[in-house]
Amino acid sequence: MTVFLGLLFLFGAPEPQTQAPPSPWAPIQFLVGEWQGESEGQPGKGTVRRTYDFVLGDKFLHERNVSSYPPQPKNENGEIHHHWSFFSYDKARRSLVLRQFHPEGFVNQYVMAPASAAGAVVFESEALENVPAGWKARETYHVVSGDEFVETFELASGAGAYEVYSTARLKRVRRP
Repeated sequence: MTVFLGLLFLFGAPEPQTQAPPSPWAPIQFLVGEWQGESEGQPGKGTVRRTYDFVLGDKFLHERNVSSYPPQPKNENGEIHHHWSFFSYDKARRSLVLRQFHPEGFVNQYVMAPASAAGAVVFESEALENVPAGWKARETYHVVSGDEFVETFELASGAGAYEVYSTARLKRVRRP
């Protein structure tokens, strides 16, 4: 024992290994880049193009989306839907927040659910602007691989159960 203490005194105690705290962006970092894929749901079947880029000093992750639905029985006139989203990190809540802006005037604000299943990132609405009272929404990103994910958008009215509005399967076209 005295030999050990002597060596400890002579050489010093080993330095504890310190690790950098994980990035708050880690759950959604995989999104950065350009994506394309297919969507299916209440608007019908269509195609999706998206980009995700960090902006404003890397404080926000900006999503630009264009979904195109050709005329079809579910959607006789077809439609092109654009929306922009911004992800931010709320230091006070220690959580990612997602805000979506739609041309219809809808602004959806979501907060990341604290416990998501492995391979999934879930955002649940906390405020829906210009939407009838009582509605709620959920965005779930199921990570298939580093170059593929499935997004499920769900809506619910009042205390009702969520119903899938649309599902999009996206594959990476380009990394940043």
